[in-house]
Amino acid sequence: MKPLKHILITLLLIGVCACDADEWLEEQPLDFYTTQNSYNTVAQFRQALNFEYDLLREMYWRNGDQTVLMYFADLGFGGTDFPDAKFNNFQTFLTPTTFVSGSYWNRAYVGIANTNTILNRLDLADEIGEDSKQAIRGEARFFRAYWYTLLAHLFGGVPIVLEEEESPRRDYEQATREAVYAQARIDLEEAIRLLPNIEDVKDGMISKQAAQHQLAEVLLSLNDHAGAAAAATAVIDHPGMALMTTRFGTYANMPRDPYWDLFQHNNQNRSSGNTESILVLQYDYQNSGSTYSFDHPRFILPFYPNCRVADSNGELVNAFLSLTEDKGGRGIGVVHPSYHFREEIWGEDGTNDYRNAPYMIVRDFRIDNPAAAGFGEWIVEDGWLREADTLRMFYPFVMKFARNFDLPDEVYAKNADGSIQETALGEKVINYSFGSISANTSIKDEYLFRLAGTYLLRAEAYVRSGQNALALNDINALRTRANATPATLEEMNLDYILDEQLRELYFEDFRVVTLCRMGKLVERTKKYNPTGYNIGEHQNLWPIPYSEIERNVLGTIEQNPGYN
Repeated sequence: MKPLKHILITLLLIGVCACDADEWLEEQPLDFYTTQNSYNTVAQFRQALNFEYDLLREMYWRNGDQTVLMYFADLGFGGTDFPDAKFNNFQTFLTPTTFVSGSYWNRAYVGIANTNTILNRLDLADEIGEDSKQAIRGEARFFRAYWYTLLAHLFGGVPIVLEEEESPRRDYEQATREAVYAQARIDLEEAIRLLPNIEDVKDGMISKQAAQHQLAEVLLSLNDHAGAAAAATAVIDHPGMALMTTRFGTYANMPRDPYWDLFQHNNQNRSSGNTESILVLQYDYQNSGSTYSFDHPRFILPFYPNCRVADSNGELVNAFLSLTEDKGGRGIGVVHPSYHFREEIWGEDGTNDYRNAPYMIVRDFRIDNPAAAGFGEWIVEDGWLREADTLRMFYPFVMKFARNFDLPDEVYAKNADGSIQETALGEKVINYSFGSISANTSIKDEYLFRLAGTYLLRAEAYVRSGQNALALNDINALRTRANATPATLEEMNLDYILDEQLRELYFEDFRVVTLCRMGKLVERTKKYNPTGYNIGEHQNLWPIPYSEIERNVLGTIEQNPGYN
């Protein structure tokens, strides 16, 4: 009887367990994080939002091939693979099956998925106070709007996803471009209601004014020009917001100007007294949370170490023997500024414009190789520059992103006695090793939004609504600060504003995105880019990645016209 008793007890236990199998088999995460236990505290939500900041920063700062392309069109072209390959050929480099468009599509939807999870989980978090929920919700709404705006600018109509997704889907439906902008508007208006003013947030964090700036751009895209002007005005008129018109910050005693001050180390944030900054991407040297910096110096500066000049025997030698602080670091000549940017937009009195000052865009350096026949002479002015070197090795140095003073000590090359190495002309030499950031990057904070851009958005809204006199006032606010000749009413049109954006914001924002938004990418690429014949008439919109269309078998995503 005892064996039978044991069997009956065992069967009874199995029956009990079987009745609640789902609960019995459910894994309890005690020592690792899942979506079920990762969104319970303010700190955990903060981590999720920090991912959004990093996603945004990485998109602008880590300039792989896809990011380099964002600065082309009328601003620059490829110093490498010129004239018909890679960056210089939109029709072959920007297709439904190449990686470029997918890199932005995927990044945006990763950001959107993260914000949807934040917003959904926030509603379920009982232990978080309403004030904290409001701030978290406002930031998440801003980021979702930002990603949808980027998608609409580049691709037009895309699927709108507003809920947390917990399983794969293949049934997305494509919304119109206008609907995507409209969703961004809804998110931004809610963010504006929830977010604190800029003086009440830490440097680098989203504020009400950042959301209003972004809303102005979205409303322009919706042809709500009065609304766009009003959103921009809310930023411009906010107490404590103002263009920087007097010297300030780290090197205010140097003989420079307020525009130059904006881009110097430690001057980007409001804590430095900068009332022009709206949203600044943060970098902390050797901080584990800042493993990379802005690598514009690498891509935009020329590859000057390979520039060659003649020696006394007529043989070619290097014009410059070292990477130096004065030259901004180690450039590799990927983005060659266009002639339109280098020369045409500045006009006859361009040398008076602070934005084109000889320390902002450096057009000449003295040869520092003692073996060169022209040692100590200017490579351009004195006629030493070879035509063969003008494509990639030597062209005007855009110094906006270079850190020319007070670099971290270990960035400098040292002599045996510990002193900093210098060239024969006294320029400080800097280190470079493969994979390091020391000579390749800016090693400082950089702007995403600043007030000058808000003035430009409002000027565009005024021109589009026929209020050119008001647009002129905004443009001349920038030109007066820059010591440039005031514009005239006869000049006020969208192309003048686009040129003023080049003068004011060159290489700060994605030029290609702006031109896609305005439907002018093809027109201005053909007009101002020497490889403009390589862009297709259909390319004011980017191709939707073919992989997204292919896998969406239960829904409808149509490719943009002109792409096979």
